[in-house]
Order: sequence, then C-alpha cells, then structure tokens
Amino acid sequence: MAFFQFEFLQNALLTGLMIGLLAPVLGVFIVVRKQALIADSLSHITLAGIAANLLLGKGSSLFAGLNPVYMGMAFSVAGAILIEQLRKVYKHYEELAIPIIMSAGIGLSVIFISLADGFNTDLFNYLFGSIISVSRSDVWTIFAVLVVVLVVLGALYKELFVLSFDEEQARLSGIKGGWILLVFMALTALVIAASMKIVGILLVSSLMTLPVAASIRLARGFKQAFVLSVVFGETAVISGLFLSYYLDLASGGTIVICSVIILLLTMLYKKWSVSKGGKYVESNS
Repeated sequence: MAFFQFEFLQNALLTGLMIGLLAPVLGVFIVVRKQALIADSLSHITLAGIAANLLLGKGSSLFAGLNPVYMGMAFSVAGAILIEQLRKVYKHYEELAIPIIMSAGIGLSVIFISLADGFNTDLFNYLFGSIISVSRSDVWTIFAVLVVVLVVLGALYKELFVLSFDEEQARLSGIKGGWILLVFMALTALVIAASMKIVGILLVSSLMTLPVAASIRLARGFKQAFVLSVVFGETAVISGLFLSYYLDLASGGTIVICSVIILLLTMLYKKWSVSKGGKYVESNS
C-alpha cells in the first residue's frame, strides 16, 4: 500500500497506535473521577510550553534545536502538579483547580504567541495535528512515555481503582492518595504532550474521553471498559490516519470525527439492543 511507502507515514502509524492505547487507558480513570476537563486544561498549558519554546528558539540556538515536545511536557507536568496543589487549597471547591490552570495556559499561550509574532506552520501543526510532521524521534519519545505509563499503572492499578471511585474511602483505608494522584496527573500530562503531533493540542482531550464514553455504553465492568476503550481508540486512530492521508484532511480532526462516529454507533446499538430486549420481554409476557 502507498501508505506504508513513506517513513513519515510509518512514524505516524506507530505513534498513533501507541497514543490509541495510552489516551483511552488514562481516560477511563479520568472519566470515572468525573474530571474529563483535566485533559483540556493540561492541553492548554502544553500549548503555552510549545509557544514558549518557539519564542525562545528565535533568540537562542539552544532552544532552536530543542524538540518543542519536551518543553510542552515540562509545562504540562508543572500544570498537573499545580492542579493537585490547588485541589488541596480549595478543598470544598476542587473543580476550580481545572479552570484556573486552563485560564493560565490560555493566557500564557496568547502572550508567547504574540511575542513570537503570531502563528507559524509549526504551531499550527501542534494545534490541530499533522501526520507529515511526525519524526522518528517522536516515535521513540512516545515509546518511552508508553513504557513509563504502563509500568506505573501496573504498579498502582489497585490504588488508582479505589481512588477513582471513592477518594475519601481510599484515605480511610490507608492509601496515600496525594502522591499517587500526583503521579497519575503527571502521566496524563506526558501523554497529552506526546500526542500533540498526531491529534493536536486542542483535540487530544477528545481521544481521552470519546472512546471511554463509547465503551461505558457497552461495558459490563471496569476491566471491560478498559478493553473496549482501547479498541475504540485504536480504531479511531487507524481509520482517522488512513482517511486523513487519502482524503488530504487534518489528521487530528479526522481522528476525532471517527471517535464521534464510533460513539454514535455504540449509542444506536445500545438503544437498538434495549428496544429489542423490551420487545422480547413484551412478547413473552
């Protein structure tokens, strides 16, 4: 196939497969904790890091040669830490931490972009995703993130499971939720920053929530939600990448629309199955 003849398309596919695994897996915990907007908040602070790198690169050869993803990761992890700290400050209004960091990210992004004399092609690619901009170094960066995330999630799965459903009960059970949630937030920040090239900063939160939203319509348990989320995430990424290449569309938007279609199909299937079940019961009563 022509798709596999070019190295940048191979890079995009490898990167997409890893993101299609990482984003939904973390998204399950995020959705269960009812903090879906965290991904949006961290994506905006990541944008500030990208814009800062592009600004500094204009005046320094050191930053000019630095992959903007690394600066984005640094800003994103810092934003994740600040969110957790703000949740402690606003104990009775924890949800305020998310819009505070989101607002700060938007403000910093606008300032850095204006100082850098506005948008350029690189920044546009980070905003909306571009398969032609994915390099081999991006593949290895995301692979490293993949290994770290899977190892940490495997080690902290039970604690995160309890914390996601009942944080107060977890504390009473002796689970030290503070540092565990901080680590989880840092992992989320890394995945968001690493996903920018394929999905785009402004769309990455969709890949963390839409496959999960589709999976919980069908899943009969927490573990099944994990499996279905990954299946839906990978399906959206693969189909989105192929469609974006052959139809000459933006990869990020195409992947998100594929995720929306999958969500709509699961909702229709659920409605149909419930309706069919209802008719079956009625006919046998």
